[in-house]
Amino acid sequence: MNRIILLLFLTSLACISFAQTKTDGWERFAKTKFDAKYNEKAAEYFLFPTFPPELKASVGKEIDLEGYYLPIDVEGDAYIILSKFPYSQCFFCGGAGPESIAEIYFKGTTPKFEGDQFIRVKGKLKLNDADLEHGNFIVEEAVLVK
Repeated sequence: MNRIILLLFLTSLACISFAQTKTDGWERFAKTKFDAKYNEKAAEYFLFPTFPPELKASVGKEIDLEGYYLPIDVEGDAYIILSKFPYSQCFFCGGAGPESIAEIYFKGTTPKFEGDQFIRVKGKLKLNDADLEHGNFIVEEAVLVK
């Protein structure tokens, strides 16, 4: 009987630990609405975000994301692109939405990763609704968690 109680206790601790480490950044990004708007300078349509109030309230606060490193050529290796989905299913190649990628700017030197390497980062959230040269979701001062 004591073994069963101990096993139940340890199982509940594991569940609590898992719940605390679960990242929810992608789910929060998914609440963003996008509207296609014509950009005269580029002469094409782009998806522009309308961020929900709860996401706007998170700007400057820590966010935790895990996903796949996309081997996108970034000038000067200033940042990386993290995707909720692997390369074959990502925003650029597989038809996922813009809410499924984030620009990650690391504190210090940007680590090197293999394509589709699964990583977890933490950093401060920044939102972008105007600069077409960058993504809508940006994580600054990021650190590699795993």
